[in-house]
Amino acid sequence: MSTAPRVGVLALQGDFREHLGVLRELGAEAVPVRRPDELASVSGLVIPGGESTVMDKLSRAFGLREPLLEAIAGGLPVYGTCAGLIMLADRVLDAIEGQQTLGGLDVTVRRNAFGSQLDSFETDIPMPVLGEPAVHAVFIRAPVVESLGEKAAAIGALDDGRVVAVEQGSLLGTSFHPEVTGDYRFHEYFLSKVRAA
Repeated sequence: MSTAPRVGVLALQGDFREHLGVLRELGAEAVPVRRPDELASVSGLVIPGGESTVMDKLSRAFGLREPLLEAIAGGLPVYGTCAGLIMLADRVLDAIEGQQTLGGLDVTVRRNAFGSQLDSFETDIPMPVLGEPAVHAVFIRAPVVESLGEKAAAIGALDDGRVVAVEQGSLLGTSFHPEVTGDYRFHEYFLSKVRAA
């Protein structure tokens, strides 16, 4: 009998393959999730980077929106990176007309807060929950957390104080892409939440 946690990666759009690879390397049974029955089979979910507006539309087209809302409300551990963070945010300041999020994280985010693809950058961010060394973070058309509600906690910020990593119970969100750097501590931290749940 396998004791590896079965973790899904929302595979509607975006860089889901990279997350599947990282999770498998860490010993999880990682599966792509595109349908409600696949979501029902996992004990944790990663929502990858990509286009939050497209993910929103596709989640509805694939009949996944309601099951995702129920899973998050029911306490499923979920980790959102970049667009995934936008999908988990309760509030989006610059949402396009009709865009909906799944919510769950008591935060307000701004999409593409750092500009276009050309404004992508990398930097080291102290992340006390992960210990030393600092996390080397890659930002690609990334959102930023503009404000935190009472339930959410900041766990990482840029030098200027802008929040780029948050957690709230079994939910985790980062503005950046830890799946591309070879530093898998965020995924390990998420897996510890999955095992705890």
